[in-house]
Amino acid sequence: MIIARSASELRELLDTKTLSVGFVPTMGALHIGHRSLIETARKENDIVVVSIFVNPTQFLAGEDLSKYPRREEADFKICELSGVDILFYPDVSAMYGADEVRITAPDVRGFILEGSSRPGHFDGVLTVVMKLLNIVRPSRAYFGKKDAQQLALITQMCENFFMNIEIIPMETVRENDGLALSSRNVYLSSLERQEALKLSSALKRATEMLMQGNTKSSEIKASMEHILVPLNVEYVAIVNRKFEALDEIVIGNTIVLVAARVGMTRLIDNVWL
Repeated sequence: MIIARSASELRELLDTKTLSVGFVPTMGALHIGHRSLIETARKENDIVVVSIFVNPTQFLAGEDLSKYPRREEADFKICELSGVDILFYPDVSAMYGADEVRITAPDVRGFILEGSSRPGHFDGVLTVVMKLLNIVRPSRAYFGKKDAQQLALITQMCENFFMNIEIIPMETVRENDGLALSSRNVYLSSLERQEALKLSSALKRATEMLMQGNTKSSEIKASMEHILVPLNVEYVAIVNRKFEALDEIVIGNTIVLVAARVGMTRLIDNVWL
């Protein structure tokens, strides 16, 4: 595995190649969910590139940028064992300069749900992803469905800017008890971790109600909210793939989403129906 720390160094490595490139962008603190992305990229491409960069522009004031888990040695080993060819590991100065052009999230889809709770967050996400995709120029880029709104906006960005990159959505990976894997799970105490299971339980309840023939969003959301007590719930939403609110679930075109704080830790989860 080769480690590149600048855009020019990475481009020099990739410019000698004419093979397909699979790209997995991450912020580190890698877990089994990240490994599933890498392993799929390994199967589908000749070259696999992983980036590790904790992007400061997507963190708002008061969020956990300084505390975000960083495990360089473990992350490098996971990448090596997973068959990564090139690890892109830039610092902030390699990615950002002064007075830069910025990508802005769309006026509607960028400022609902996650965008409402974290205004400006998606501007930072789209800016750094645009940079990374332009540096790596992959054939395919792999993103998890757990960050559903992020996935939708990145896909839209690639379409709007006519970027010849295939965005591959990957299923959420969960612990045996249903908790969605997240780098922020390390913040949870043992008691908080049990409370965090209410997110996946609420989503399971939504699926059960649908299987019983209930497609009404208001009734499903009410049942989910009951399960989520006493968590600090930021939103429960039922939307289509374009993130438009639905009065009734449409099979094959619905995402049920939840965001809540468990103690001081903010968690998100969803199910695609």
